[in-house]
Amino acid sequence: MEYLLTIPGKLHNLNDYISAERSNRYVGGQMKKADQNIVIHYAKKQLKGITIENPVFMEYAWYEKDKRRDCDNISSFGRKVIQDALVETGVLKGDGWKYVVGFSDRFEVDRDNPRIEILIREV
Repeated sequence: MEYLLTIPGKLHNLNDYISAERSNRYVGGQMKKADQNIVIHYAKKQLKGITIENPVFMEYAWYEKDKRRDCDNISSFGRKVIQDALVETGVLKGDGWKYVVGFSDRFEVDRDNPRIEILIREV
């Protein structure tokens, strides 16, 4: 089975998170939680009632407004937030090696519709 989750807009990147953590560790935690809540909102709407029992491979497509943010900063923090949110909602049983066997990232520019699309494929 395959499931598609689309998150409109963008999440914070790793540089944002590191800056927040350096200023105050609670600010970093609040930033991560705020981004997780965004993902949780869309996961509950789009993946309602889905619990994936099998291991998954996750294909991330990052559609940015422009090329100002570095790809590795976008995806590294974003994947962490998204996978933690999917575990919190119960869509994924966990985000360790047993449950997520791999992932891929693709980066595109879409000035009019920045978003994140995650294809979750059971393996």
